[in-house]
Order: sequence, then C-alpha cells, then structure tokens
Amino acid sequence: MTTDTIISRCEAHGLRMTGPRRTIARILQESDDHPDVEELHARANALDSRISLATVYRTVKLFEESGILDRLEFGDGRARYEDADREHHDHLIDLNTGEVIEFCDPEIEALQEKIAQKLGYRLKGHKLELYGVPIKRER
Repeated sequence: MTTDTIISRCEAHGLRMTGPRRTIARILQESDDHPDVEELHARANALDSRISLATVYRTVKLFEESGILDRLEFGDGRARYEDADREHHDHLIDLNTGEVIEFCDPEIEALQEKIAQKLGYRLKGHKLELYGVPIKRER
C-alpha cells in the first residue's frame, strides 16, 4: 500500500474512511495553504453540504492524533493544519495580513544543528516560526 496521500496514510493507520473523511483528507492533500477548521469546513461544504463543522473538528482531531496532520498555531487564536508528511520547512508569518510564507534555508538548518551539537544534543526535529511586518521601501 502506498503512503503518499493523506487518505492512504489514514487507511494504513486503520482509520475508517467515511465519505466526509475522504473529502476532508482530499481538501487537506490539495491545500497549499494552512487552513483552519472553519476554512476546511467551507471548502468541504462546497463539495458536500451535508458535512458539518462538528465533523470537520472531529476529523482533524483524529488525523492529528494519528500523526497524519500537524497542528500549527501562529498566535492569531486559530489552529491551522498541514500534512505532517510534507518536506521540512519553516514559517514566516506576516503580522499585518496573516499570510504564512514557507521557506527552508540551509544556513539556518546548519546553524540549528551546530547549536544543538554545541549544547551536547543531536537534533531530532525542530519548528521555526518567524513573525514580522513588511519593510517599507523608500523610492
């Protein structure tokens, strides 16, 4: 069994995949942003108006507890979600707009490894979130 989609990983974890769960999993798989539950509900509801907000809440909780989704909190009071099996990346959050910019910088990655090693640790994972506002450019 392939484990390259959220649905296939759910099935590999033995989760019962109902129609609504499949719809929510597909939406998450196709998302290139970091939707919160309300946004997931709006997208799911556009495809199947019978999917309730409660169903979306229960589904993301189940997927998160199964290690299929990562829960992200960027300080705006909303939990957002992304596929836990995505390539490693860090986040820059625009405090003016709430836009979340994904990035990966080899120098930052190397520095984190170096710091962990200096402190006597082997790094097993990390999460970096930067919060900022755009720099106003003079003309």
